[in-house]
Amino acid sequence: MDLKIVIRSETDADMSAITEVTVAAFKTLEISNHTEQFIIAALRAAKALTISLVAEVDGRVIGHIAFSPLTISDNTRNWYGLGPVSVLPKYQRQGVGKALIREGLSRLKEMNAQGCCLVGHPDYYPKFGFKNMPGLVHEGVPQEVFFALSFDGQTPQGTVAFHDAFKADG
Repeated sequence: MDLKIVIRSETDADMSAITEVTVAAFKTLEISNHTEQFIIAALRAAKALTISLVAEVDGRVIGHIAFSPLTISDNTRNWYGLGPVSVLPKYQRQGVGKALIREGLSRLKEMNAQGCCLVGHPDYYPKFGFKNMPGLVHEGVPQEVFFALSFDGQTPQGTVAFHDAFKADG
């Protein structure tokens, strides 16, 4: 199936579709606490959704990605967290997530962001340049699933804290 994917910024009209996509995408994922839809809502309520993109096929929202500010204990500024990223199960493994990630990273760079961090699958995110960076940690998360991508060649050293909205659970 050759999908005609349109990537665009979310609108208010997309909120319920984003929730549905997020719930469906994480429903069977064992490593999920199934709070991703609450995290997105909390980020939105806190005005901390720096970038929020949807993927559409035939006018239907089938994917979503969020980027939000994070803090690093060494006071490095202008870094962002990637996630959650969601694609309806029917459309997974067809390049939708990849398109969302690439467009989101491109927009971060256009904003002169310094870098991006995420917690994710070790076989997937290195394809985009993400690496495990010694000296940069996220407490309580194994180093092998915590990734960073520096846009300016500088690697912060310290502890990363995602926005408080990541603690949302309903």
